[in-house]
Amino acid sequence: MDEDTVDSPRDGGGDESIQWRRDASTSRTVRLLWTFGVGTFFAAIGIVICWRLYRLAGEAAGGLGRNAVLALIAAFAATILALAVAADTERHLERLADPLSIDVPTGTRLDRAMDAAVGTVVMGAFIGVLMGVGRYVSQNELLAVGAGPFTGFAAFLLPLALVALVLASFLQSVGTLDRSERVIYLYEPKQRVDLTVITDVSVRRLGDAAVVKLGYAQPDGQYVQGPRRIVVPPEIARDVASLVDANG
Repeated sequence: MDEDTVDSPRDGGGDESIQWRRDASTSRTVRLLWTFGVGTFFAAIGIVICWRLYRLAGEAAGGLGRNAVLALIAAFAATILALAVAADTERHLERLADPLSIDVPTGTRLDRAMDAAVGTVVMGAFIGVLMGVGRYVSQNELLAVGAGPFTGFAAFLLPLALVALVLASFLQSVGTLDRSERVIYLYEPKQRVDLTVITDVSVRRLGDAAVVKLGYAQPDGQYVQGPRRIVVPPEIARDVASLVDANG
């Protein structure tokens, strides 16, 4: 775990509730996956729009028009990166948005917006380089297959981005472990896991998270409802495993 929010007050050595939150604000892994996924999709859309503008500007004003479009793209990317590394991003963004009467997001919304913007710039530059190298190789016949490997890898980034978004969603979780009641409360979505009916726990580390597989008892052959896998911080997983082992 790197930055997961885990609240575990210890007073008097008794059993207390342990709360945790794993999302893009508290987990670096979730944040990177989300930024890569969203940034790749936005970059693909942006490249199509920018290429169309580049061609239209070239048809309307020749080389001057194309250079103007490239300059605008470079200025836009530089502005986003400068805002991302600024000490007070919100204040600088408010100055830029004030003449346009645009509401500036704050707090978590601003963080996610900047992550998406930075991801778009980085992935846009990466995809642009791939396409540029592919075009150069194809025009100069440097490879027998032409630009295929480069354009193919650029296209492969889209399904990879979708996988990253799915994985980021899977690795998010918010909940509470009540050690005294031996219950896990999950909030997104709302679920309740009674550890007294859990007979087996297996834990697998996945980056800064722990995927806990739960095995349920089946009294009188009846199926017990509940999640079979949950994602929690590693220390929560250890506590869950110890509580289940204590069930005997």
